[in-house]
Amino acid sequence: MTLRKTTAIALMLFVVLTSSAFNGFTLVKAELWDENYVIQTTVTYSNNGTTDWNLTEEDQAISLFMNNTWQTVYLSESSWPVERMKTDEDGNPMAVLRLPKSLEPGKSVTYKASYNVESRARSIPYLDEENSWNLTRIPEDLRDVYCRSGDAWQINDPTLREAALTIAEKDTNVLSVVKKFITWIWNHISYGSYEGPRYPNETLSGKIGDCDDQAILLITFCRICGIPSYLQVGCIYEFGSMMWLSSWNGTVTSFLKQIAWHGWAMVYIPPWEWLPVDLTYVSGGQGDPLNAIRTGAATSRGTIQYMNISQREYVASTRKYRDFLVENRIHVHQEDEMSLAFLKFLEESIKMWFPWFLIAVGIITGTLTAVFGYVWKVERQRLKA
Repeated sequence: MTLRKTTAIALMLFVVLTSSAFNGFTLVKAELWDENYVIQTTVTYSNNGTTDWNLTEEDQAISLFMNNTWQTVYLSESSWPVERMKTDEDGNPMAVLRLPKSLEPGKSVTYKASYNVESRARSIPYLDEENSWNLTRIPEDLRDVYCRSGDAWQINDPTLREAALTIAEKDTNVLSVVKKFITWIWNHISYGSYEGPRYPNETLSGKIGDCDDQAILLITFCRICGIPSYLQVGCIYEFGSMMWLSSWNGTVTSFLKQIAWHGWAMVYIPPWEWLPVDLTYVSGGQGDPLNAIRTGAATSRGTIQYMNISQREYVASTRKYRDFLVENRIHVHQEDEMSLAFLKFLEESIKMWFPWFLIAVGIITGTLTAVFGYVWKVERQRLKA
């Protein structure tokens, strides 16, 4: 594991933690029609230190989002050539840009990327405990991958294990166990945002955490009980919203326009298999724990899934990256914008044609003024005669 993870990924996930859209339990209405979006990101690296910054391949890479049955995303434009494609340790597609290999003190470099998104209707099947399978029917190959210990999944922590097993109450019905975890987190963990993701033992002991912190705690509980799960993050279209963020002692600044970043858990609940479980952005209220599955942000066509996080050192790599930026005085500024495609097309068309429209109006106005002036002059001379 390198010290500096992919810069674009680290920043995107960092923004997840501080977006104002998720300051508590929020209501969201799931939409059922297809929609097209444009996502644009601009990142500027500035070396404010005293030594050269040698950019690694991870620093030069950008994510390409996810493609599945309900969304298609493709990179439509990049200000720097794409050198090659690759996947990270969680299978997320990435593009390596041909950025400079080194950045001298006082120098900066900027890259821009645009994505076209086709978002289709998505739905959650009817869920009930009577039809849910028991823990013993979960495939072992899934447990081997999605129930293991890891950087963010502290399944061997005694306090976390005791909490998970106590909440589960020796229940073997998968949906029933997940519902108990959801209810417990809603009742015991308050919403609070930090400048980076937290370990589940920190969220548990502090009784506070934001969207991905609570999701990580849920995932850890699930893995302890043998239920496969992982973290998923994405962006949500929020018309008219704008937010300026500054963190890590001003080392990272971000501007979000009509976009918010969010995290939720993906949990394997047979026979329905993988289902999103959202603890902080869901409609219907907290009266029914199944609302976290049925009407979470991931069910909305306005939510675009960005990447899966299961094997990567999510918490540790973010903290190492923060320390690297602060110690070496590297400043990163990122601007993200999300728009409906037809509105973006209209906006760009207006920008393109408005100057010509003003010129045309000026020509027509000038011509009409000259014509009317000439007619008025001729008419006055006629009246005088």
